[in-house]
Formats: sequence, structure tokens, C-alpha cells
Amino acid sequence: MENILTASGISISYQDKGDLDAPVIILIIGLGAQFTVWPEALYSGLVEKGFRVIRFDNRDAGLSSSLDELGKPSLIKHWLSRRLPLRTHLPYSLDDMARDVKELMNALSIKQAHLVGASMGGMIAQIAAAKYKKRVLSLTTIMSSSSPWSFSGSNINLLIKLAKIQPRNRTKEAEIKYNVRLNQLIGSPAYPQDECALYENANRYSKRAAHNQQGFKRQLAAIAATPYREKLLKKIKAPTLVIHGSADPVIPLEAGINTALIIKRSKLKVVPGMGHDFPPALMKKMTKWIAKHARRASKKPR
Repeated sequence: MENILTASGISISYQDKGDLDAPVIILIIGLGAQFTVWPEALYSGLVEKGFRVIRFDNRDAGLSSSLDELGKPSLIKHWLSRRLPLRTHLPYSLDDMARDVKELMNALSIKQAHLVGASMGGMIAQIAAAKYKKRVLSLTTIMSSSSPWSFSGSNINLLIKLAKIQPRNRTKEAEIKYNVRLNQLIGSPAYPQDECALYENANRYSKRAAHNQQGFKRQLAAIAATPYREKLLKKIKAPTLVIHGSADPVIPLEAGINTALIIKRSKLKVVPGMGHDFPPALMKKMTKWIAKHARRASKKPR
């Protein structure tokens, strides 16, 4: 694991594995998450399939720059600003986070890469693919959306459950328990994960870096303030694969279907029983899907 400073002054913590001359895959993780949320089986599996694979912490998460000087955003104001003429101070946008990806590539002397984004990371990857067309060989979005986060029956129910289990204090033990319960709530009904394994992952996650609560809110504000991206996504030229679980309680399947409809010639893979997580039982298949998609895209003339 290394750190690199981008042209914008953001310190990015990243991991880079594989042959330096191999095609590059960049994994972009979701809201508030460290790059270690990408399963090792998927990460190393893509390296074994002949790719150079980079995963990194977004700004305000993990060991990358914490931007506390940008202040605490008002999530309600940013959400309302999409509908009403309200003046709000947005610490940064998803476009800024997409620029982080381009600047990370510049810093590592990577001309082109295949982008794979999960949840918020999928939104960032979509923007990067639309704005930096010549730099993106292919796009894969997993459990993501083409529109801002919106309310549905499933995620309102999830929010109520999450509110009930919020830790009253921010001790390490409380954070670990919350992390485990969170993953159980958003997990895949068809592929429930072992509770002991979830505890081990949460403990390892906590040891690497403390949860950045204010950074989480700034990332959430970036999502809340981002308008519907239909016009932008229509500009994407890179071959696109959309992977979405049928049982996702955070971002409903309809969002994945809509993304696939907007991006020209994209392919949709619906995974029965998958929620908003990376079930170990599916990682071998997901590795195969991503690798196959990236190989096909590399062979197509640009």
C-alpha cells in the first residue's frame, strides 16, 4: 500500500498489483468505504487473469486525505438544492472525485484504464467515462445508479433499521458491531455471510483506519447535490457492463436497469438474490465477468 499526491493536492492511498505492462483495471469503492472493502478474492483474481489492478481510498475515506477544512455540509440543503433555488456550500462534487481518478492515473503514468465502480464508486466511474473518454477503455458499474439517491420502500425501511442500531458512542467495539450489523442488513439474502467472518473483516477494517464521520457526510453531500446524469451518460463511448443484484435494499434494481438503458450498447447482468455487498460465493463469477468484459473492450477499435 502506497500514497501519492495528485495535482490537486489530494493524497491518495492505493494498492497496485500485477505486471506493470499489463492492461490496467482501477477499482473505485463506494460511500465512506476503504478500498479494502473490495474482496481480496476479486482483487487478486483479476491480477491472476493478467491485469494490473489498482484499488484506492477516495478522498475523505481510509488513509487518503481527510478534508475537514471544507467543513460540515447540510445534507438536507444539498438535497433540496436540486429542486429549489437554494444557495449552499458544497465541499466538493462527484465530478471532483472523478477528477481524482484521472489525476491518480496521471501520477502513476497510466494513459488508459478499465474502470470498475461499486455504488458511489460506480457514479464516479460513470462521470469519468463520460468526461475523459480517451482515458477509459471500458466501464463496469456494480450496484450503482445513474441518478441521485432517491427514496423507495426498501431503502426507507433500511434507514429506519440503521437509525435503530446507530452506536451511542464511537468506541472501536461499537463501530465494529455497527459495521457487522450494517453488512447483515444490506447483504445478499441468497448469499448470507458468516457472522464470524464479518467480525474479522470489521476488525481488520477498523485497525487500518478509523471511520471518517465528517468525510462520510461530505461524500454523501456530493451524491445528494449531483443532478440526474442522463445527458452526461449518453456521452459514454466505452463498452459498459452493468451488474446489479435483484435484492439490493440500498439502490434498487430499477436503478441498474435504467443505467443500462441510458448508456448506449451497454450490457446488463442481473444477479438473483444479490444485495448491496460482495458475497464471497459470487466473487469467482464476478471476477470472470469483469475480466471477460475488459478483454473484449481491449480488442475493440476506439
